[in-house]
Amino acid sequence: MSIKTLRVALIQEKNHGDAAANLAVIETRVAEAAKQGAELVLLQELHNGAYFCQHESVDEFDLAETIPGPSTERLGQLASQHGVVLVSSLFEKRATGLYHNTAVVFDTDGRMAGKYRKMHIPDDPGFYEKFYFTPGDLGFQPIETSVGRLGVLVCWDQWYPEAARLMALAGADLLLYPTAIGWDPDDEEAEKTRQRDAWVLSHRGHAVANGLPVLSCNRVGHEASPLGASGIDFWGNSIVLGPQGEIIAEAGTEACILYADVDMQRSEHVRRIWPFLRDRRIDAYGDLTLRYRD
Repeated sequence: MSIKTLRVALIQEKNHGDAAANLAVIETRVAEAAKQGAELVLLQELHNGAYFCQHESVDEFDLAETIPGPSTERLGQLASQHGVVLVSSLFEKRATGLYHNTAVVFDTDGRMAGKYRKMHIPDDPGFYEKFYFTPGDLGFQPIETSVGRLGVLVCWDQWYPEAARLMALAGADLLLYPTAIGWDPDDEEAEKTRQRDAWVLSHRGHAVANGLPVLSCNRVGHEASPLGASGIDFWGNSIVLGPQGEIIAEAGTEACILYADVDMQRSEHVRRIWPFLRDRRIDAYGDLTLRYRD
């Protein structure tokens, strides 16, 4: 890569009510990040509204929009106005009855550089995503931008080393995760800590195993459950990691812009001393295509 140091900004936000309000806040935050020298801006998962997957309701499909569509037009203009690469996360309506959880990347000129459709779709209490999203069909393909090849994955993908590895094998320069993850407020404090620590450790593992920087942007704030359950406390803790899993920057639990300067040359050095890609036993990995070895 020609870029030596990349200034990144992760916009960690709460839900402000609806798409218009959230996009207005995003516009303000991106403008602020650009003034601070950010060249790459990462938004959280499904940033246009509340995390609606806490219940199953056909009415929520009204939130979906086409790509291209109104939000991509607005976000593309925002990227162009401030000369940043912008990674967004939208509820895509591909066709009536066919929807995806889709990350869209805009380059500095505002053009849509590419998109990634979330591959791993959870179905757990409070996270009923299988009702809404069809698994992605675009594969694990990095998106070419003016700041590098972005290996964009989305939230639940973060628990799968296969996804990170395939992005790395396809030449990604960074791994990026728009995220919406939190805990049940009724959980014991020890369980909350274990969950958050596991989340951080999974990202650090992806960085180490692939010798790549990792950026993960989470949302914050309590969001009530439409079902009358306890809702979700989104824990924030957005994070930027170097290629040995080192923490470059980490946010707390409040809305903020997390800035970091990422050394884009370190992956070259790290992969020379830890040549994991060289030593992979690709001749012995055939069983990875099985669901389980019975």
